[in-house]
Amino acid sequence: MGFSAFLLLFFALIGLGVPIAFVLGLSSFAYILIEGQTSLLLATGQRMVQGVNNFSLLAVPFFLLAGELMNRGGITWRLIEFAQSILGHFHGGLAYVNIVVSGFLSSIIGSANAVAAITSASIVPEMARKGYNLNAASAVSAAAATMGPIVPPSLILILYGVAANTSIGALFLAGIIPGLLLGAGFFVAAYFVSRRDAGIQRTPRVTTKQALRATLVALPPLSIPLVILGGIISGVFTPTEAGAIACVLAIGLGGFFYRELAWRDLPGIVLRAGIVTAGVLFIAATAALFGWIMAIERIPAIVAAWMTGLSSDPNIILLMIMASLLVIGLFLEPLAAILITVPVLLPVATQLGIHPVHFGMMMSVNLVIGLITPPVGLVLFIVTGITRVSVVALSRALLPYYLGALVVLFLVTFVPQLSLFLPDLFK
Repeated sequence: MGFSAFLLLFFALIGLGVPIAFVLGLSSFAYILIEGQTSLLLATGQRMVQGVNNFSLLAVPFFLLAGELMNRGGITWRLIEFAQSILGHFHGGLAYVNIVVSGFLSSIIGSANAVAAITSASIVPEMARKGYNLNAASAVSAAAATMGPIVPPSLILILYGVAANTSIGALFLAGIIPGLLLGAGFFVAAYFVSRRDAGIQRTPRVTTKQALRATLVALPPLSIPLVILGGIISGVFTPTEAGAIACVLAIGLGGFFYRELAWRDLPGIVLRAGIVTAGVLFIAATAALFGWIMAIERIPAIVAAWMTGLSSDPNIILLMIMASLLVIGLFLEPLAAILITVPVLLPVATQLGIHPVHFGMMMSVNLVIGLITPPVGLVLFIVTGITRVSVVALSRALLPYYLGALVVLFLVTFVPQLSLFLPDLFK
């Protein structure tokens, strides 16, 4: 009775649009009260603290702060000028520029929401001026932003690593090939979309001197992902320490190299990063409480027994999990979905011999598709809020990009080496 009411309240609160952290917390407290186990109330605070009492989670505020510093420090425009000098003169070149810049920003910021906001405000208006349909231009920004949670550093991969007790460094390495595949899929989609639009104007080809200058100016921010990954791979620093180093590099570039970051900007930057961090960690704390209730009811064991009873073929089980996650991604943000589903689904994967790093990449690619899918896709609402297109029109324009993302999802799911090759190589 108590668990049925727990699930009913959980889905009712989601349907009412209550923020996910409150959904997790309120439904968990309701379960304890309905079951009459008031003694468990004494342990709820401890469980929530345990949910965030992990050294690896320190990487979250550091990478969020680094992203804010880099955006304010003028790094975004240098990346745009660099990509435009190489790709802008092609038909549909600004769409390719958008995808490339999103990829670079993803490798620095690690957040789809932030990447979508930056490219929608900076690149989409320029695309519209060059004759791109505004819906199509907005779709490029929305789709390309989904590389953010896959390309390292990634908040989703950090939270998965904590929830699954898996090496975050290995997950960062595993995200490189799937992230590049997503970018390639979006390139193909943008190519076919731009071919149908004869009204697109090409950006004039720049001279070799101009291209070289744009490359030299953008070289410092382009090297940041290499420094971060290189340090993690070589063991010089941990992923958490890499976040702190990214902040130092961002301050150095924005404040001293480009001279666009002033000391007076820092309080506002720290405040914005702190607000987002508080939201992420609040979800992590209440998700730990939610997971505790699931463990009390033995839900992971029940789900594992049910799935393996249907089939012993790992590919069939993966297909079932993939379909389930696609549905879950329609209604839950990836960060919350990871924290809720990992304790339930990872035991199934482990029982079938599926590597936790491969499983993490499959889950992550699966769930980021939900970011650009109605009704809850947060990136959709960020982009429409900036570009003023309708959600329906943007969703239609995203159809070719959905196809590209689904192809990559199938590859990542059923070709484990796409995720495991680099972690095994640098083991």
